Amino acid sequence: MSNSKTTSGGASVLPKIKGMTDTNLLLTITIVVFFIMYLCAVLFLGEGFAKPQTFFNILNAKAFLIILSCGMSLVMITGGIDISVGGVAALVCMCCAVNLDMQGGNIFTSILIALGIGLAFGIGQGFLVAYLEIQPFIVTLAGMFLARGLTTIVNSKPFNVAHEGFMALKDYRINVPGMGSTNRRGVYVDAYVSIGVIVALVIVILLFCILRWTKTGRNFYAVGGNQQSALMLGINVRRTKFLAYIICGLLAGIGGYVYFLFVGSGSPSHANAEEMNAIASSIIGGTMLTGGVGNIIGTMFGVLSLSTIQNIVSSLGFDDAWWTGITIAVMLCLFLVIQSIVMSRKKKALK
Repeated sequence: MSNSKTTSGGASVLPKIKGMTDTNLLLTITIVVFFIMYLCAVLFLGEGFAKPQTFFNILNAKAFLIILSCGMSLVMITGGIDISVGGVAALVCMCCAVNLDMQGGNIFTSILIALGIGLAFGIGQGFLVAYLEIQPFIVTLAGMFLARGLTTIVNSKPFNVAHEGFMALKDYRINVPGMGSTNRRGVYVDAYVSIGVIVALVIVILLFCILRWTKTGRNFYAVGGNQQSALMLGINVRRTKFLAYIICGLLAGIGGYVYFLFVGSGSPSHANAEEMNAIASSIIGGTMLTGGVGNIIGTMFGVLSLSTIQNIVSSLGFDDAWWTGITIAVMLCLFLVIQSIVMSRKKKALK
């Protein structure tokens, strides 16, 4: 009996552990780690973490990061990377804020601007990476600097948006039945999520279905797993990479608008270092830097794990920024070690 198999997407898998591929194994580890962390927080850090709204608040605050991380995971699955997503999100915030407050725009025009900015960066960077074969890190580093520079050119000063229609959309809440809690005054308060959470969940489900059940999704895995094998299978590698960057750029635009709904302002400092958080979330979620392995559901749990550990550190009284950085670094190194073990097992399985 063979020690290894190849998925329909072209990615090699580990010797079977109860039918698990390496993608599913990493996904399982991510989910288990998240639940262990959250359970420990509930048991040892008070009743605050036990309230459903605490979990929903994490989703409300990090819905934009889930969207950015999904795009990041997609290009990482193909063997690339995109470190411009934070800059694109900041540019979207500033352009939409200026459109609404200074140019007489409305919600519809601001959404079109966000989508247009995301697509422009996705198409431009995708063309350079896929067809001119320039290193993705260099291309997207230039894209990050371009986006940050354009943000300052559009408006160099931070300001809050006062557009009534936008503020109504920003403050809109969707109640979650049966998940509320009683406050200190004994009043029952419904749990809620923001519109951004719904957008993020729809994107997660949509990308999960594309990657799992479509030919395009299998092509993404095949290109990231082994480009030469993908070419031999008749896959258009350049077009596949190009499409991945277009989708990532589009998601950066959508994520930027969701972030805009959360902060309600424009500022050159918005979404600072969020591209690094997106990369970290993707890795924690089981997406390999070498390509060919990843799961969008894992990416979402990667974001939740990252946010939970930040909340735990803050709850313990370590409010200084470096403590959060240290804990994220330790967590990231842990998952990189796990990925290295998975890769070594894969190499042994191929021998």
